[in-house]
Amino acid sequence: MKPSDVVCYSAPGRVNLIGEHTDYNMGFALPIALPERTAVTFRPAEAATMVVSSDRTDAAVEFPLDTTPGGVTGWAAYVAGIVWALQQADHPVPGGAMSISGGVELGSGLASSAALGCAVLGAVLHATDRQLDRVEQARIASAAENEYVGAPTGLMDQLAILLAEPRRALLIDFCEPVTRSVAFDPDASRLALLLINSRATHRHVGGEYAARRASCERAAAALGVSSLRDVQNRGVAVLSDVPDARDARRARHIITENRRVLDSVAALESSDFAAFGQLMNASQESMRDDFEITTDHIDLIAATAVRAGALGARMTGGGFGGCVIALVAEDDVESVASSVNEQMRGAGHPEPAITRTRSSRGAGVC
Repeated sequence: MKPSDVVCYSAPGRVNLIGEHTDYNMGFALPIALPERTAVTFRPAEAATMVVSSDRTDAAVEFPLDTTPGGVTGWAAYVAGIVWALQQADHPVPGGAMSISGGVELGSGLASSAALGCAVLGAVLHATDRQLDRVEQARIASAAENEYVGAPTGLMDQLAILLAEPRRALLIDFCEPVTRSVAFDPDASRLALLLINSRATHRHVGGEYAARRASCERAAAALGVSSLRDVQNRGVAVLSDVPDARDARRARHIITENRRVLDSVAALESSDFAAFGQLMNASQESMRDDFEITTDHIDLIAATAVRAGALGARMTGGGFGGCVIALVAEDDVESVASSVNEQMRGAGHPEPAITRTRSSRGAGVC
């Protein structure tokens, strides 16, 4: 590809159907990609810098290609992080200009930062005619967030964004990692997946995400294993050997959540959406009571949706705000949405944005 060529690459946000905080515990998750996408237009040039602009900000950001962690902050750090991580993996990056547009709402818990990173990564690889395995791409994009930006995330977002397919979910086993495509087409069964954006900004408040990760690591250490996955087949009874009660509760969420992911795959493969809905509800309860990553606001949305007729509802994402997903019969969509809106107004919360969503394609050329 000539330096004058222009590349457009886009990547979707993601929703995790079930399997929260299991990725860094070497467990299982079942995400889908969303229709909303972030697009990156890259114009390579003979330059030693990258200039980045976004349709959501007024000012462009310029940084040198030899940037190092801490060199760029704010939203542009996710772009600089990809440039840094690619070069750390011995993949040269040309200079030039990038413009970012769309698509995935910031702070909604729908992996907007990972969508941006994967879109930037794809644009650079395409511009330089470089072919990389999608799992390796996910590792590079994850390293950008972890090591350059300083966000202690797992690998789920990037794998989901890079490997997703329409009308399918992606079962991820983080031990390898390995993935398997699973049918997920509720529309065919006259069901709808509602995405309920609480409009409460998703933040890893006060390092709470990192605290949960540390708690899981302490529980594993107390059990004499490298990760909680190593005791998965021993069940929750093994947690009696974890001396700290809070760490034991965190670990219980991981062990039971892994089981729920595998049970969800079995339910979806037999089109048993009622059973899947029950597993969603159990996941919500575990995130609320054992892992303590929901909020009163999020809990109220999920509980209201179920009372109004949803088969299941749960928070999706890292926690402390963001979105709830609800599986609802087509005939009940309006009544569930109305009930949630009414309950939120009555509780003094902002009216949520409620949309029907579907599993979509992964990252690719625009």
